[in-house]
Amino acid sequence: MEGILKVGIDVGSTTIKLIALDEKNHILAEHYARHFSEIPAALHDNLQRLHDVVGSRPFTFALTGSAGMGIAQRLHLPFVQEVIAAATAVKELIPQTDTVVELGGEDAKIMYFGAAPEERMNGVCAGGTGAFIDHMASLLHTDADGLNALAAKGKQIYTIASRCGVFAKTDIQSLMNDGASKADIALSILQAVVNQTIGNLAQGRQIKGNVAFLGGPLHFLPELKKRFVETLKMQQKSVVPVEEGCYFVAMGAALSEESKSMTYDDLYDAMEGAAAAAAKPKTTEFGLFDTTAEYAEFKTRHAQDKVRRGDLAAYQGPVYVGIDAGSTTTKIAAIGTNKEILYTDYGSNEGSPLKVVVRELKEFYKHLPQGSYVAGVLTTGYGEGIVKAALHADAGEVETFAHFRAAQEFCPEVTCVLDIGGQDMKCFQIKDGNIGKITLNEACSAGCGSFIQNFAEGLNMTPAEFAGKAQDSKAPVDLGTRCTVFMNSRVKQAQKEGAPLADISAGIAVSVIKNALFKVMQLKDVAELGDHIVVQGGTFYNDAVLRSMELLLNKHVIRPDIAGLMGAYGAAILALETVGAGETEYHSTLLKPEDLEKFTVTSSTYHCQGCGNHCQVTVQRFADGTRYFTGNRCERGEGKPKNEHKAPNIYAYKYERLFKHYTPVAGAKRGQIGLPRVLNMYEDYPFWFTFFTKLGYEVVISGESSASLYYKGMTTVPSDSLCYPAKLVHGHIMDLVGRGVKKIFYPCIPYNLADTANPSDNHYNCPVVASYPENVRTNMEVLKTQQVRFMEPFLPLNDPERMEKRLVKELAAEGITAAELKPALAAAYAELEQYKEDVRAYGTKIFEDATKAGKQIIMLVGRPYHIDPEINHGIPEMIQSYDLPILSEDSVYHLPIPENSLQIVNQWSYHARLYHAAAFAAAHANITLIQLSSFGCGLDAITTGQVKSILERHNRIYTLIKLDEVSNVGSARIRLRSLLAVLSRRQKPVYRDVQMPDRAYFTKDCKQTHTILAPQMAPIHFAMACRALKKYGYNMVVPTVPRRESIDMGLRYVNNDMCYPAIVVIGQMLAALKSGQYDPNHTSIMWFQTCGACRATNYMNLMREALRNAGYPQVPVFACYGRETDAFDLKAGFAVDVAKGLVYADTLMALENRMRPYELTPGSTRELFNKWHNICLKDLDHPSLLHYSGILKHMVREFDALPIDEKLWNPKGGIVGEILTKYHPVANNNLEKVLAAEGAEVVMPSLIDFLLYMAYDPITKNELLDGKYLDKVKAQLFIQMVDFVRGPMVKALAKSKHFTPPMPIDKIAALAKRHVSLGNMAGEGWFLTGEMVKLVEEGVPNIVCLQPFACLANHITAKGMFRIIRQNYPTANIVSIDCDAGASEVNQLNRLKLMLSVAREANPNLAKSEDKAK
Repeated sequence: MEGILKVGIDVGSTTIKLIALDEKNHILAEHYARHFSEIPAALHDNLQRLHDVVGSRPFTFALTGSAGMGIAQRLHLPFVQEVIAAATAVKELIPQTDTVVELGGEDAKIMYFGAAPEERMNGVCAGGTGAFIDHMASLLHTDADGLNALAAKGKQIYTIASRCGVFAKTDIQSLMNDGASKADIALSILQAVVNQTIGNLAQGRQIKGNVAFLGGPLHFLPELKKRFVETLKMQQKSVVPVEEGCYFVAMGAALSEESKSMTYDDLYDAMEGAAAAAAKPKTTEFGLFDTTAEYAEFKTRHAQDKVRRGDLAAYQGPVYVGIDAGSTTTKIAAIGTNKEILYTDYGSNEGSPLKVVVRELKEFYKHLPQGSYVAGVLTTGYGEGIVKAALHADAGEVETFAHFRAAQEFCPEVTCVLDIGGQDMKCFQIKDGNIGKITLNEACSAGCGSFIQNFAEGLNMTPAEFAGKAQDSKAPVDLGTRCTVFMNSRVKQAQKEGAPLADISAGIAVSVIKNALFKVMQLKDVAELGDHIVVQGGTFYNDAVLRSMELLLNKHVIRPDIAGLMGAYGAAILALETVGAGETEYHSTLLKPEDLEKFTVTSSTYHCQGCGNHCQVTVQRFADGTRYFTGNRCERGEGKPKNEHKAPNIYAYKYERLFKHYTPVAGAKRGQIGLPRVLNMYEDYPFWFTFFTKLGYEVVISGESSASLYYKGMTTVPSDSLCYPAKLVHGHIMDLVGRGVKKIFYPCIPYNLADTANPSDNHYNCPVVASYPENVRTNMEVLKTQQVRFMEPFLPLNDPERMEKRLVKELAAEGITAAELKPALAAAYAELEQYKEDVRAYGTKIFEDATKAGKQIIMLVGRPYHIDPEINHGIPEMIQSYDLPILSEDSVYHLPIPENSLQIVNQWSYHARLYHAAAFAAAHANITLIQLSSFGCGLDAITTGQVKSILERHNRIYTLIKLDEVSNVGSARIRLRSLLAVLSRRQKPVYRDVQMPDRAYFTKDCKQTHTILAPQMAPIHFAMACRALKKYGYNMVVPTVPRRESIDMGLRYVNNDMCYPAIVVIGQMLAALKSGQYDPNHTSIMWFQTCGACRATNYMNLMREALRNAGYPQVPVFACYGRETDAFDLKAGFAVDVAKGLVYADTLMALENRMRPYELTPGSTRELFNKWHNICLKDLDHPSLLHYSGILKHMVREFDALPIDEKLWNPKGGIVGEILTKYHPVANNNLEKVLAAEGAEVVMPSLIDFLLYMAYDPITKNELLDGKYLDKVKAQLFIQMVDFVRGPMVKALAKSKHFTPPMPIDKIAALAKRHVSLGNMAGEGWFLTGEMVKLVEEGVPNIVCLQPFACLANHITAKGMFRIIRQNYPTANIVSIDCDAGASEVNQLNRLKLMLSVAREANPNLAKSEDKAK
């Protein structure tokens, strides 16, 4: 409109931006400010600024931004999804742009323009965004601008985790403790942001052409923009000049067609209603203090827990000093001979721990009176090594034991110590004076003190001020117990819902403790902790944290008055007990005051050339000539000669035996064939090298893994939550292509070789290991552009006979005959067995030699690819440096074990070795097990629990080390040293047979007397199934859809790394039993057991374990289908009745979803649904198929006649994904309702189709793997039976005006096969790809793809296929949403709005109106 101003306000997660444009889009006013979560106040401030510009003139207005969405909904103001707003501004103001990279406070986006437009936005993780930069800057004691200034001076880039701020803090802290310069760390932080954005969002599509960099961080931090330009190898002419990059989203809102005309008074009146319209946030089940008197009693009780103190000024004699250089703070404690505290110092390490310690020691020396002297100094904490070396302290001790020693002194009968520091969490459980269990948080500082500190600083408050607010809370906000980034999103959501600061502060405190107890410690029974619990660490100075723990445990907890100093106090005691022992008047070697005055430190870095690892070594040089090295994996990094007499390391042996044992034949007759050094090749390489060499090929293996090799393929990785070993695959393929290799062979191997010596329930490979070549084919365009023949057949390695037939077929194009192939294949199997035998022989020798010499052995267990030095980050060499021999899981698999009692279905080959190794370690007192697990490995949620259980029931210590792409092993060293400290101080365990309790069984008598509970999954379908079961005498009940408390119950009793569906359904069953509505002695639980290559096969066993831990061991858990059906038995007619019920449910679901968005009379569709739902339920009591057909025909006819607006157009939104998250309203945050509320027509795929997909497996197995022909025929007959039952529904829908009949499963399979192999049968497998393609083919291009966070199978057939589906169907508009207990609903809704905004651009009515306008 001519002369009307255009106004947009962008309310982001951390900032608010106002823009006012004139009719020519010139800026009249602009304002950018942080809102510090005080959004209403910030809005009022911007309104005043707007009034100064517009006065009484009308203007068009729209809101945008992640926080603007909630405000717009409450105030009925126009809202534009932020990615759409940015795209609008780009098209209008900088139309030459091909690609946009935009970073906000907690959001990151990449937008592609041109012939194939596409818009992408980050999911539940805020890693690598503005908030991430703020938090990282605070660690360096600066702000974002200061970080930028530091980065400009940086020269060295270190690897820092950017996926999660929590990991990054650990990496940065380690670098600071090792003396890396702040400038280099700042530069590395900005590079990490670049890596995160490209790796997370590019997903196979290059960022090229004219690129615009938008958003606050990229506008205000030129060094960040510079890192993008250099990483993308861009020329300056390709960088689109943008002057107001931080305002582009607000500009887009102002320019949007969604904006509406209004006046200032209209807008002001709407804003005034904000507070009254605020939503109510979710709260926890309890408040902290009901009355002020209760709080006073709490303070009085805890004021009694005081340590003995002395007066340093009056003290004479030896003084013992403990220095704790922690992750965020530095502490000093000095004690006398009676262990009384004489002096303390506690403060931030200010990003330079060594500098702070020097300053604190200078101050200590000033207070040291004549007649006293420093007799011993012991260092501990993150900075233990560098402080000890730099200041010549007498000794060092791992922090875990220092904390334990302090607690023991304070409370001799202590049974549990919990220490929560800035970025770490430690728990020790003590029995008979010995540490029986030690738990440290993994490479994650979720819920530690630094989270509280960062959040407080974001509100311009000190941690103490923020903590003090909590005591006034009456309803703490429920923030969950997941990682810090998830929790941060929940905090933001609570703020937007109007939660008071007191309730947020208290909610964070509750979450910290829940995280410690239920996620880190995985506590199932509070009795495990005993009655003398000591808590320590600076986090416990927060009264709300301490109170939360007491309320959750219902126990008194001891908090020493020096809670934050306990590490230093314990170190001082150890100094007294160990330093100079036996010597009279021993004086410490600590630098004297005059030495401290002259103290200097300089640092430099270099790459060690001692071996292929090329470690990046940092060396600190101190004033007295002393040097301190970090980053080196062995002594050669310090310039020393190689130690040839190290303890044997089977990891090094296996790596050399695998790759250096074989010599390729140069110039072979059939030319080169490339094999990538990845995943299952770390076991199968001898097989494939031998096979192809015998066939006359020169085998080219890709180079050794490295960070630089990873970066080569980073932009083609399709899923951000993949494990690092999988991400590395892309780099290895790029390496082979870069070498000019034109043929690459990388097969998909779903099944490993069966082990005859130790038979297991099955022998699957992990879905990622089995099928990752599919991701390479669909996401690496370089294979096509470089004309590389990429061979990735699905092969039955476990069946030599079928293997031969399959290879003859797959390699026919190579001109290889069966006569040539057969001896090559036989030689390959023989060589693979020889490799395994060599490993076993070497393992036996290590075990026998070390046992004979009386040495401790470390059993380092993991996957075959964990022998890759880039993946294990030199941990085997670190263990070796302590003169400890190393065994692996496969090196002892042939040795006997006294027991093999597992509580899970043992169906994964690699896992079976882990369990065997755990049992072997438990039976040998000189073996201690450490498990390696890659971050994102969903399967290890099961293995870690089982291995831990095997060890701990034999009183052995379990240690887990999680690995990521970051090579800093500081936390791993702490774990190892903690373990060694405990082993050296505890009694030698004696092996005893442990009788495992038998599970409860569902018997024939149970049918008569038991209520059978079944977990909810799909409400409409399960109501039908219940009715069908009751017809056969089973009293089946599906409890009501679980609420938040049920999810919390699941999180408490299930490993939190387990997939979300397990947490949901197990929590639901436990909540039902705890409700009191069901008698546990007469209740059973029924499950559906898939038995496929998915964690779901073990849900039943996890349910049983949860029941035992919750006090219900008598409740039977059985399968209605699967391995463990017990006495559950049904007549032949049941299958038909269930099929009928599911057909009814599928039909009702489809009919209601199609008609409801268009109904002329609100509620008429639901009324009709209820009518026919009841008719269908009653019909299940009758066997007549004729009656059943009639119901379907009349039901469809009646819905078809429902009066609707035939001219109304709504975007269609399909929902696909993992089966439970797809249908379960709690697991998917009521996705159907949300989409409907946003104006979409929801399209839900048929549940029967999933059952048909499962039935299809034997057909595929027979064609591609080792399946039997008879099983294929049975499957085809079953599919025909289901199609027969579904026939009346198909006919009725086909004759209707408004409905689409379901597609036959073989047609869905054919659609899937165009994109992905049908050999993908893990989880939803190829069916998931097929469902997406089917929807697009049926006119539903807008798709929400749901998966549990870190669902392995979906990395391949969901996220891995997006790119090829979009290529084949340019209109495909797919959004991927990870479902998780801590997922932010705000983030999910924002991304759904993005999908629907893109969908609305395809509105045919819009196109017609535009044509008329022309």
